[in-house]
Amino acid sequence: MKHAMLSLVILLLPTLSFCSIAQLDFDVRQHLSTVTRYGVAKDIADKPSDIPEGCVPIHLNLVARHGTRSPTKKRTKELDRLEDSLKSLINDAKKQNLPLDRVPSWLLEWESPWKGRINGGELLSIGEKELYDLGIRTRKRFPNLFDEEYHPGIYTIDATQIPRASASAVAFGMGLFSGNGSLGPGKHRAFAVTSASNASDILLRFFDTCSNYKNFRKQKEPEVNERKKTILGEITSALAGRYGLHFEGEVISSLWFLCKQEASLLDKTDGACKLFNTSEITSLEWTDDLELYELKGYGNSLNYRIAVPLLEDVVESMEQAIQAKEEKLTPGSYERARLRFAHAETLLPFSCLISLFEGSEFGQTQKEQLGQAHQMPPHKRKWRGSTMVPFASNNMLILYSCPATEKSTNSYFVRVLHNEHPMPMPACDHSDFCPFEVFKEKVYAPHKEHTFDTLCNGKGEHTVDQGKGDNNRKDEL
Repeated sequence: MKHAMLSLVILLLPTLSFCSIAQLDFDVRQHLSTVTRYGVAKDIADKPSDIPEGCVPIHLNLVARHGTRSPTKKRTKELDRLEDSLKSLINDAKKQNLPLDRVPSWLLEWESPWKGRINGGELLSIGEKELYDLGIRTRKRFPNLFDEEYHPGIYTIDATQIPRASASAVAFGMGLFSGNGSLGPGKHRAFAVTSASNASDILLRFFDTCSNYKNFRKQKEPEVNERKKTILGEITSALAGRYGLHFEGEVISSLWFLCKQEASLLDKTDGACKLFNTSEITSLEWTDDLELYELKGYGNSLNYRIAVPLLEDVVESMEQAIQAKEEKLTPGSYERARLRFAHAETLLPFSCLISLFEGSEFGQTQKEQLGQAHQMPPHKRKWRGSTMVPFASNNMLILYSCPATEKSTNSYFVRVLHNEHPMPMPACDHSDFCPFEVFKEKVYAPHKEHTFDTLCNGKGEHTVDQGKGDNNRKDEL
């Protein structure tokens, strides 16, 4: 009955009537969900600091997604199938003497730019620059944190074993430490990047090491796909009428994927993206974001609670920094920054765990209730993959040491930057400068009781007995 009501609600929503969007101002590159490039997703211009006078950063935690990458091996095969499907559609139309004057000329003989690729998913030069520039900006923004001679115990750099993540760590490190070494014209220096085994990495690949989560996702995906199918069906019918070809939903889905790859990786918006109008693109974007919401975000508390080990690691690093400060340890003898490079499936759950993006979600996440329904356009929403987890997206949690004042006896504060912009924290009265003890009590403590082993191996509310989880480990975002 519940699912039937959901379907009815979706059918009644004005899915394709978003006339308020100005065609000329619409940039498809800003509507590609997780395939969006970092520079397109945000304003990278420097922002004036509003940190209270006398407060000094003493430690930085970074959790970053890898930079812009090529399509994965699985996706290149999908584009190969799309090429065959389009050829078949055109040939059938010719056999039936159907007019092809409405069909874009490029579609008549389209071949995949990634045709014949054996491998995929590697970090592209665009992605290298995203992380390299981020490293330079990070050092410029926090000069006192990165004025020490490099040592792996002072600047810890971790990445998953997936090559694009470790390559992103290297690109970031090259920017962060540029000019501080003796290698080449750029005076680079060597630095260490460490990785845990994919099979046991509960800090950065918890989505792949949690059996209950994989089973939950396998059970939930068909329901999500059904909700997406309604939108896809309407767009399929619209395109069939517009171009006179007998499109099927699978082909339209692949054309949308092609649009995202062309716009993001090739800066090409007059190919596959031109097949869709603005309202169709915003609807397709919504289906992508719906999947993020239900399978990786606030749609279920298991999605983000499995990031508890990562949050615990962040808090412990801050406590160690405070201890070093209190004990007045010699500079260069303690950690200044912990830098991590992973995937959208890492960053998004972690962001939800600390209650970003949905201010109204804070009380609900603490009570383990589901987030409010993910509303379709034209409703305004914070939940957009293009701004939350574009390529190279990142969260920085900076620990500050502040002098005591008449208004506050707190000495240590936490500030969260999402994609380099301060984020108000619901747990801290929507301030972006939160006392560390409040952060521990209201952000960390409510999740602390949920151990990774209990969540992932126990027989709890999220346990799904059927299925063996997914086998697409190397196709994560």
